[in-house]
Amino acid sequence: MIQTLFGSLEEEKKTGFFDRMKQAVTRTRENLAERIEEVVSFGKEIDRNTLDDLEATLIGADLGTTTTQEVLSHLRDKADRKQIKDAQELKRLLKEELLAILNKSNAQPVRRVEGTPEVILVVGVNGTGKTTTIGKLSQVFRSQGKNVLLCAADTFRAAAIDQLEIWGQRTGTEVIKTKPGGDPAAVLFDALQSATARKSDYVIVDTAGRLHTKSSLMAELEKMRRTAQRIIPGAPHETLLVMDATTGQNGLQQARVFTESAGVTGIVLTKLDGTAKGGVVVAISRELGLPVRFVGVGEKVGDLLPFNAKDFVDSLFE
Repeated sequence: MIQTLFGSLEEEKKTGFFDRMKQAVTRTRENLAERIEEVVSFGKEIDRNTLDDLEATLIGADLGTTTTQEVLSHLRDKADRKQIKDAQELKRLLKEELLAILNKSNAQPVRRVEGTPEVILVVGVNGTGKTTTIGKLSQVFRSQGKNVLLCAADTFRAAAIDQLEIWGQRTGTEVIKTKPGGDPAAVLFDALQSATARKSDYVIVDTAGRLHTKSSLMAELEKMRRTAQRIIPGAPHETLLVMDATTGQNGLQQARVFTESAGVTGIVLTKLDGTAKGGVVVAISRELGLPVRFVGVGEKVGDLLPFNAKDFVDSLFE
């Protein structure tokens, strides 16, 4: 159903999503474009020395050392063959390199779910905006006429349950919960039973993010996955990892823990509008090998956009 959602939003995306993405990456675009112009202006010919000067710019945009070296390696080959004539050509080739990286990971098809409900497990470290993202994701689906049920399975924090209930009220979405400290798998069981009886389209599940207790947290997530599969074969259909764009490269190690242990199928990157290091989107795609499904571009309930690789790369340079 997420695939259907992306298709139904195509027309709206053409008219408004690019502008919103462009606004979100304003700080990254200004830094990147200005630095490229500065680097190129030092010499008439774009050669390896010019590209060496570009290295700090790309790392500063948070592409990361590994991704930066990969991109520059391809550009240096072209520079050696005198194939980069000016700044515009450099930008065009740089866009091609970044888009190729994003397309490789984002080419993974979204699973088609036959029947309802579709179960989406949302994981991530506390503080990344996980619960807020669930509320916004609910709004995305409900705006398309879908029936959504929220499951408050982060029972470790009473505040998480309260916060999810607030988002449920804002979006008109019912929340299935239990008392703080209750069994997350038990509340998930109740939510899936309820969703099946109501023929809900989506169940979005909030989970705990206690990274400092890695082994118990991952055991808890695995128990929840087994519970979901017993009630709805194939569930969870998506496991989305919420990451905070402002943490940049520092968030990648935390992300690796979840991707290795929690069966993550996609990334939701929050607070993209709050950083000048939007290149972390490319680093995440390359280093984790996972598609970015959504990006958060503001604080409002509607500020969660389905990710489009071409729009993102274009917005960094236009």
